[in-house]
Amino acid sequence: MSGAPALQTRALNLPRHVAIIMDGNGRWAKKRLLPRAAGHKAGVDAVRRVTRHARAIGIEALTIYAFSSENWRRPEEEIGDLMGLLRLFIRSDLAELVRENVRLKIIGDYRRFPGDVVALIDDAVARCSANTGPILAIALNYGAQAELVRAVRRLAERLPPEQIDAAAIEGELETRDMPPLDLLIRTSGEHRLSNFLLWQAAYAELLFVDTLWPDFGEADLDEAVAAFGTRNRRFGGL
Repeated sequence: MSGAPALQTRALNLPRHVAIIMDGNGRWAKKRLLPRAAGHKAGVDAVRRVTRHARAIGIEALTIYAFSSENWRRPEEEIGDLMGLLRLFIRSDLAELVRENVRLKIIGDYRRFPGDVVALIDDAVARCSANTGPILAIALNYGAQAELVRAVRRLAERLPPEQIDAAAIEGELETRDMPPLDLLIRTSGEHRLSNFLLWQAAYAELLFVDTLWPDFGEADLDEAVAAFGTRNRRFGGL
């Protein structure tokens, strides 16, 4: 499928908020007899392609699952490689995000990361804080179950149980200032959410594709958006 022009006729069906579980970097590298680090580097290139194209076609918010709270179980060397790529991405791409009026948002407890990485993230968020354009949310050391636990605990400190409802919980989530999640994509052929945006995905359209994340590009995002446009979203109604 071609790029943005082909989507103009579907503008009314364009998802406002898309989230992506970027899976398959390791398998991409293994297929090419490369180290896993090469797969993660290629995955960063895919992030650039997809985030730019999401802006080009008018998606208001894009959330990407970059580092889960479970990823700490990976080998120390691989975690180091991921931290290095995060440093590189911020240093090389921040100027573009500022120039393109992107609102950068981080969800998850990224303060567990090395101090220099935390400082880079804080600076990046601060430099994008006055922007008014599309949102790029990056999930770092994020887990949806922990997010929900934190939200309910905060509510329990100030509200009686009978006043804690769905709206109150949503108001405590880290995505509370973002549009509702419309479309969640997972690459690489896996069919699970892996503790990602569990509450937010309650009525999202789910799309599982076989493409490994480093191979995911503009045409793949166009196809996902087109598939979303064919879904009949009833939200429990008829």
